[in-house]
Amino acid sequence: MPRAFLIDTDTASDDAVAILMALRWPDVEVAGITIVSGNMPLERGARNALYTAQLCESGIPVYLGAAKPLERGNYHAEWFHGDDGMGNMHYPLPARRPDEKPAVDAILDTVRAHPGLTLVTLGPLTNIALALQRDPGFVRDVGRVVVMGGAACTVGNVTPAAEYNIWVDPEAARIVFRSGLPLEMVGWELSRGAANLLEGDLDTIRGFGTERAQFVLDSNRVVIRSTREQSGDPGLGLPDPVAMAVALDPSICTSKSRHHVEIETTSELTRGMTVVDQLGRAGDAINKDAWSGVAGGAPNVTVCWEIDAARWKQALFSVLRP
Repeated sequence: MPRAFLIDTDTASDDAVAILMALRWPDVEVAGITIVSGNMPLERGARNALYTAQLCESGIPVYLGAAKPLERGNYHAEWFHGDDGMGNMHYPLPARRPDEKPAVDAILDTVRAHPGLTLVTLGPLTNIALALQRDPGFVRDVGRVVVMGGAACTVGNVTPAAEYNIWVDPEAARIVFRSGLPLEMVGWELSRGAANLLEGDLDTIRGFGTERAQFVLDSNRVVIRSTREQSGDPGLGLPDPVAMAVALDPSICTSKSRHHVEIETTSELTRGMTVVDQLGRAGDAINKDAWSGVAGGAPNVTVCWEIDAARWKQALFSVLRP
């Protein structure tokens, strides 16, 4: 029986690759895609998601969600992904339009229809926070929530302290992180270092000769430049596909532990910081109640600390081959 996924996204180029991975994964059924404002304005994010689904020959429903953060203005990322969010490729309009059902309704209905499903969030957490405000009890029916967001005890990518998705709507992130959802945080740092797609990896993708492989390269051509200019990383870093890879194949995360994680909302210096009580962790197999730390809060998030970079790349390659 296929595993049910629900994807919440602010679709730009790396989100599109993550969506492609889920739609092409052999034992996964994507039940829906909900769109949130973030990298792209809402309608453009929906258009990019619909185009990606069309490329994968999928009629998956796409639902429009929050057009802005809960309490703040928008801060889009055309500077990083291109004016269209897709490497300035300006792909043609998709054949379909978004579904008329609002994203919050779609989230709650989909979770009820697929108890135990995996929710993968690739953008700001506004839609999820609104769903929690509408029905806090829906957390009981969610099996996993893989969050591409945060920076666990490391540098951020939009400020020195914060990762973009959490920084854009920290109030929403705080609601989600305090909700009791079974959160797995896959921070942006896990797409750096050996996880970057280097020239040899890009050549491998190019060599597949498929439309999907070319789409990955073309839609991220601006990101390759932006990554080098912003962080000095070589090659192509893909945070959303790395998080999706962990959702699809949990063994890709090779080091993880549960911690108390809070979201900073009031300081402009550290707004959106994912404050991980790294000294405190859940008990081990011998002493399940063991707890230590400096924050005093119970563990609420499973933090992924390391991934198998080679295995993540093979997961990507597997959906791009002929």
